[in-house]
Amino acid sequence: MTSTPVRVGIIGSGAIGGFYGLMLARAGFDVHFLLRSDYAHVRDQGMTLDSALHGTFTLKVRAYEHAADLPPCDWLLVGAKATSNAELAPLIARAAAPGAKVILLQNGLGVEEQLRPMLRDDMHLLGGLCFVCVSRQASGFVRHQALGAVNVAYHSGPASGDQTMEVVEAAAQLFHAAGLDSQAMEDLGLARWQKLVWNVPYNGLSVLLRASTTPLMADPDSRALIQALMREVVQGAQACGHDLDDSFAAHLLRVTEQMPDYWPSMYHDHAQQRPLELQAIYGEPLARAREAGCSLPRVEALYQALAFIDRSSRVG
Repeated sequence: MTSTPVRVGIIGSGAIGGFYGLMLARAGFDVHFLLRSDYAHVRDQGMTLDSALHGTFTLKVRAYEHAADLPPCDWLLVGAKATSNAELAPLIARAAAPGAKVILLQNGLGVEEQLRPMLRDDMHLLGGLCFVCVSRQASGFVRHQALGAVNVAYHSGPASGDQTMEVVEAAAQLFHAAGLDSQAMEDLGLARWQKLVWNVPYNGLSVLLRASTTPLMADPDSRALIQALMREVVQGAQACGHDLDDSFAAHLLRVTEQMPDYWPSMYHDHAQQRPLELQAIYGEPLARAREAGCSLPRVEALYQALAFIDRSSRVG
């Protein structure tokens, strides 16, 4: 690390933001956490990470209730849900130092395009695809079960040409310094479709069937449905011009078999009656595939069922 510590801001300090923020703070980075409901607890007692890979530790962290109170940050990791991006934009702008790098640690497609018009021209916008089993268990308490890698790619900003990959490599090094795997990727669209191959089946089916990954994989019918949904997502990516191999779905199935039993984030959102990230994970990919002349009937059916559940849950 340099003599001038890199300052990192965490916007959305729940499961994702809490995990990566705590790992960076433990590695010695100057990390600042923006919190809402957890603010008073974290201010007084710190944040705890219970990790199957990195041990259990509690850190007294720099916690803030208002974005205006954060110091200007060189990097901003956005761990909040894509459903709140319009509200997040002013918070990001307030906390960003000149030339700041913003990494959206969010699921789905179209999230960068949604946020970009609301950011300053001097700010770099990157997509971060998290392959991690992590959940918020209580105020200021994050449980990490497995994995932890982040694939990073450039979306937009003042960099051009080779400079974009320099920014992306710097982002990957940030995570490497915290002891985490990270891959610098040239194609953000490909990276987001790769993550969708996992997110589309497991997130949606956890809500629809009220099942976590282990029982979903163990039952022959739900496993067959997972495989069919994965194949459709791969077909959608290919129709949209992305070089995603047919074998990628089988790779993710093997990875999931080696994971501990896990409840995906959409299940937690549903259980707590929060809006589901349906547009980013289902609506936008379906629209792009349709525009490319590709029909994804199983994904469409899952989307429609989830939309009904989401509306019914929040109306009730």
